[in-house]
Amino acid sequence: MTERGDYEVVVGIEVHAELATESKVFCGCKTDFGARPNSQTCPVCLGMPGALPVLNRRALEYTIRAGLALNCSIARWTKFDRKNYFYPDLAKGYQISQYDIPIAHDGYIDIEVDGQPKRIRVRRVHLEEETAKLVHAGDDIISSNQSLLDFNRSGIGLIEIVSDADMRSADEARAYLTKLRSILVALGVSDCKMEEGSMRCEANVSVMPKGSKEYGTLAELKNIASFRAVHRAIQYESARQIELVRAGGRVSRETRHWDDARGETAFMRSKEQAADYRYFPEPDLMPLEIAPGWVEEIRSGLPELPDARAARYVGQFGLPTSDAAQIAESRELASFFDSVCDALAKAGQAQAADGPREAAKWLVGDVSAALNAGGIELSQSKLAPELLAELIGLVGSGKISGKIAKSVFEEVFARGVRPGDVVRERGLVQISDAGELAAIVKRVIEANPGPVADYFAGKERAIGFLVGQIMKETRGRANPQETNRILKEELAKRS
Repeated sequence: MTERGDYEVVVGIEVHAELATESKVFCGCKTDFGARPNSQTCPVCLGMPGALPVLNRRALEYTIRAGLALNCSIARWTKFDRKNYFYPDLAKGYQISQYDIPIAHDGYIDIEVDGQPKRIRVRRVHLEEETAKLVHAGDDIISSNQSLLDFNRSGIGLIEIVSDADMRSADEARAYLTKLRSILVALGVSDCKMEEGSMRCEANVSVMPKGSKEYGTLAELKNIASFRAVHRAIQYESARQIELVRAGGRVSRETRHWDDARGETAFMRSKEQAADYRYFPEPDLMPLEIAPGWVEEIRSGLPELPDARAARYVGQFGLPTSDAAQIAESRELASFFDSVCDALAKAGQAQAADGPREAAKWLVGDVSAALNAGGIELSQSKLAPELLAELIGLVGSGKISGKIAKSVFEEVFARGVRPGDVVRERGLVQISDAGELAAIVKRVIEANPGPVADYFAGKERAIGFLVGQIMKETRGRANPQETNRILKEELAKRS
């Protein structure tokens, strides 16, 4: 990959998120994902002549909710516009969108990359209708020789969130998208499932000499299906542009297709200007006056957002900042964590087991690893908050060791059984009785004169071998702290 050298990468991102409303934005058709093709349509979303749109109030509310969460100002007066262009997925030949007066504008998102905070400005959040879905009969849009149309998606409410060109790396772009997705999911306005197409993004990438105040010519990157792909696409495209400029060439304003398999961008078409869309006010929808009282009502109903949630976890439970951020970023993970903490508190184990911090370690460690290995969401697993709380309690009360807890967890995760039942069935209760442990320690010392002699000769590592033999004899059930204490006392007596 070409080194940046004296060039600076400039990135702006446009995100389209489908709203989680039960019906479409301008008609009453359902929005269920995965329905039979073209089964959720009507004259409005099929663009039939004479069919008139009617605005979905919930879609408008969700747009305002998103705007407020992104620190935007909400317009007192707004309107819809027709965006005119021809494409097979647009039955009417125009899209009902917003041009010069978006519902929300001038907001921001705060991100952090490599410990450095940065504010990314959000230029606008506007409401529009989704287009139909093109199903290409080939590997991708470039190689396809025919396409099929599914109008089930046509007319679903869509918010477009446009950032300013404030990002200076692929890492910053990924951090911005991750934070944006977590906010939208926390709000409940969109599920943001990129694999289902309910969140899509386009990156506008350009390069300029370091210190320059004038941006270079941008290229718009399409067909980016994951945050990993966004990162790779920006890295490739910025390197391509720098290499082109260094060779004396000029970057063309164009739309480029990201080929994830090849790891490169390819030319699709020249980039349109706003004038090419011939925007004009939508004549079939009345302008909107948004009452300030309604906006404040929506604001008061906003849920706890990821940044505030992470700050609460740090302040209330003493979680490490990284753990708090990782849990707070996921609505599902955060809800699960809160439920585990509630269960620990009810059982009176929160302090004894250092419950919340232990719960966080399990969630960002073994639980996340098990979910990734199974390719499932937490809600699809058999693990319940009460089960994890019980497991944490068993460790905190000294009934099982941390090592045994990991073995128990595997069975709990796989079968959804109670940890206490697994411990009893497999005879895993920790041995903490001093007399019982002392007898085992003496047997191990007598059976291993070589390592004992090494220990007396100053080789501290030998004690680790002896502890291992004790654990082997007890099948890992010996209390580690008590084992070490009794072993050292017994060795001291024999020195």
